[in-house]
Amino acid sequence: MTAYKGIGLALALALGATTAPGLGATRAHAQAAADWPHFGGTLGDTKYSALNQINAGTIKRLKIAWRAPALDPALRAANPTLVPSNNFRNAPLVVGGVMYISNQIGLVEARDPGSGRVLWSQAAYPGDGRLTPAAASRALALWGKGARARIVTVRGNYLYVLDARTGQPVADFGDKGRVDLRQAPKTIFSWTAPAPIVVGDVIVIGGQPIATGVADINKASLTGNVRGFDVRTGKLLWTFHTIPREGEPGVETWENESWRVGGKTKVWSAFSADEKLGIVYLPLSAPPSDYYGVSRPGDNLYSDSLVALDVRTGKKLWHYQLVHHDLWDYDLPSPPMLADIKVNGRLRQAAIQVTKMAYVFAFDRKTGEPLFPIVETPVPATTMPGEKASPTQPIPAKPKPFDRQGMDEDQLIDYTPALRAEAVQILSRYRHGPMYTPPSPAGGPDGKLGTLYLPGWVGGANWIGAALDPETGVIYVPSVSVPWIGRDNYKRPPESSLYMEGPQGLPMVKPPYGRITAIDMNSGEHLWMVPNGEGPRDHPLLKDLNLPPLGQAGRAAPLLTKSFLFIGEGDKVGLSIPKLSGGNMFRAYDKQTGKVVWQANLGAGTTSPPITYMHKGKQYIVVGVGGVDHPAELVALSLE
Repeated sequence: MTAYKGIGLALALALGATTAPGLGATRAHAQAAADWPHFGGTLGDTKYSALNQINAGTIKRLKIAWRAPALDPALRAANPTLVPSNNFRNAPLVVGGVMYISNQIGLVEARDPGSGRVLWSQAAYPGDGRLTPAAASRALALWGKGARARIVTVRGNYLYVLDARTGQPVADFGDKGRVDLRQAPKTIFSWTAPAPIVVGDVIVIGGQPIATGVADINKASLTGNVRGFDVRTGKLLWTFHTIPREGEPGVETWENESWRVGGKTKVWSAFSADEKLGIVYLPLSAPPSDYYGVSRPGDNLYSDSLVALDVRTGKKLWHYQLVHHDLWDYDLPSPPMLADIKVNGRLRQAAIQVTKMAYVFAFDRKTGEPLFPIVETPVPATTMPGEKASPTQPIPAKPKPFDRQGMDEDQLIDYTPALRAEAVQILSRYRHGPMYTPPSPAGGPDGKLGTLYLPGWVGGANWIGAALDPETGVIYVPSVSVPWIGRDNYKRPPESSLYMEGPQGLPMVKPPYGRITAIDMNSGEHLWMVPNGEGPRDHPLLKDLNLPPLGQAGRAAPLLTKSFLFIGEGDKVGLSIPKLSGGNMFRAYDKQTGKVVWQANLGAGTTSPPITYMHKGKQYIVVGVGGVDHPAELVALSLE
């Protein structure tokens, strides 16, 4: 757990060589294109790189270059009782010839990007005692250049800033290198692995405090306020109340003063930002409890909202709520992608938000003006006693949904008459209907077992988001078709919400169960859709039917380059992944057609977003993999 010696000078030279004052503009641009300095490649979360060494003429030579454990073997050997999760979600950063990861237990490691070899590991903070497991953060953040380069990370209750050359805490930041994020006595800070972001000189973080000693997280969670800290000193600069307080705009949307006890409403995935405009974008989560809103009547701002803040002051510039009074856990799962697109012949600075509902919302990122009309549309009423569901929900006129919506008999599988009949019989046990049909009582007067709804809370889209080509304005959205049950079981106020398995263990709905959709955001029109993966074609009841690929319902993260869309299949080790999901294949798709042009078996499913970078003249693609019985690894690919 101590920093490795003898490499500080090498790292300083690597960082300084690419960022020193006086560096020519051409060389600086080339280095920026070669690096992967942010969670989504850029602050705008496009997941795009213009690198093109791996292209149509070379793709056949793409092979696995190296594999490395997602946790330093020396650290594991020194702490043999650690049991880290194989659901490794970190997207590494690569800057100036050095790779930085949040490892399998949430500590920072610097690695050689050409081999995966560990250069240094973050040491335990003095006085913290025995090392305990934590989740890998989805990403780290980097600030500064050369000898002043800093790594920003969150682990446990603390925000850390480390020297990028050595991994040592920066002594003049906070309390000898860290800041305590707990907001009240008798709380812990629940990070749930979102990615911090640094915009200018401000660190922005989400997460939320959780009261200790209370088993029910919905009762225990406090408001997930977003905070800005000075990257040099650790001083708290501002706090944005994600649930308005008395006297603040929006407090009236928490009727019966329910804002006083409301919790959650946090950023749990990542942020994006426009550094030139000085704006950071917050994709906010559902309010508590996710599916039961009796105790929080009203629209519940700023839950399920995209919020734009002035990063210097924390002042709200604009917001748009995408789900009123959420009853489905339809929180915004990923940050908006930022790009300039031409809508109705006019160049617009866009913020493009994909959602669990399978809608895409597009806004002017400076003003919040919708780029395509959004219509408040009547939705089904609730049957839950005491519930006050919203009578309307905002529906974008364009683009059309990128995945299945609503549950009825037309959605059910029909591979064989017997499977169809069983699916219809299962569906009859549940209340169901069009999009936004609310949860319902289990064992109520109608005898139903709750509401079967689609998309379920896993999406549609999820935290892996989408990718955007800034040259064309086309987005590529991975999504899943997974129905869930929303209900109140009468034994406790928070409901149960469960994945709905179909006949004979097959999915309930028609394929594809995992798909990729290409959408031209200049026009709002779909270009193509293809299944992502084979799906359950080898199921005993399906293997003789000669079916086409059915798609995998795993969380598959995209990477876009000049030539290709790269994406895996996800793995069932991920949170709430349904049966028969995930797969070991990693593929390159033609961006114009969706045709698979290359694929490789990585030995386990992908769990983290792929990245790409240049190192010593060679383009690499690196992705995290893991499985229920497969330790988490980083897998690197390059040309032979």
